[in-house]
Amino acid sequence: MSAAESTHPRSVVITGASTGIGAACALALARLNFRVFAGVRNRADGETLQAQTGGKLTPLQLDVTNAHDIATSLQTIGREVGEAGLAGLVNNAGIGVVGPLEIVSLDELRKQFEINVFGVIAVTQAFLPLLRKARGRVVNMSSIVGRAAIPYMGPYAASKHALEALSDALRIELQHTGVRVSVIEPGAIATPIWHKTRNDVNGSESTWNDESKALYIDGMERVKHIAAKSEKDAAPPSLVADAVIHALTSPNPKSRYLVGRDAKLRALVTALLPDNLQDRLLTKVLKLPAKK
Repeated sequence: MSAAESTHPRSVVITGASTGIGAACALALARLNFRVFAGVRNRADGETLQAQTGGKLTPLQLDVTNAHDIATSLQTIGREVGEAGLAGLVNNAGIGVVGPLEIVSLDELRKQFEINVFGVIAVTQAFLPLLRKARGRVVNMSSIVGRAAIPYMGPYAASKHALEALSDALRIELQHTGVRVSVIEPGAIATPIWHKTRNDVNGSESTWNDESKALYIDGMERVKHIAAKSEKDAAPPSLVADAVIHALTSPNPKSRYLVGRDAKLRALVTALLPDNLQDRLLTKVLKLPAKK
């Protein structure tokens, strides 16, 4: 039975639902008559989502790095869903830290993992008892770089690689409970994260010393140029929402969903070419300095 056909709306939690992919997923699921609990950090964003769904969506103040927010959200949702439990948890909240690994600060790396990895685990641990009641689904929002890293995106790629590994382990650990786990691997998607990440990069570059600039600024500019081109050709968030809906409703959800032509091409290249050829190809495409 599909979500649209269900007499009793199934309940889903989505983190990072303020904008972009999270908002698209929240709105799409609300249209399918899911009972959506949308985690946001800004109250105004939650009110906007609620208005767009005619009040069908319930916004929650949910910072995935804040234990109090998680506990409060769990209490609220537990009271609302009762013994019916949760049909799904979409772990979408995330940030992108980019830059040469020699230069990126450890504080920024910790922040990257705190949100993209530890936050996912914290939220999943909290909601698993409710998910077991409904034999629900966990959907983790990764990225194609979680399968194949790109230079100067090491911190972000590393967090998504970690998320892929955790999802693989969780999928098998939960199989006997009826809870299914899927990973979404989008390529370039048209969301506000591009603008925010670009501003963060420009700000961090201003702190580089002369030696760091000599080593990395040209490569960083090339990666930013390619990212800008990708942004223009980026797929709409609705494509990701479609994959999430399939992962939540299909009798046989996939363990991984590649979203976007660029993601599928990158996955194919990764599967077919050895590391040294992939390195040469990336170096050529990004016009990076070749090894001496």
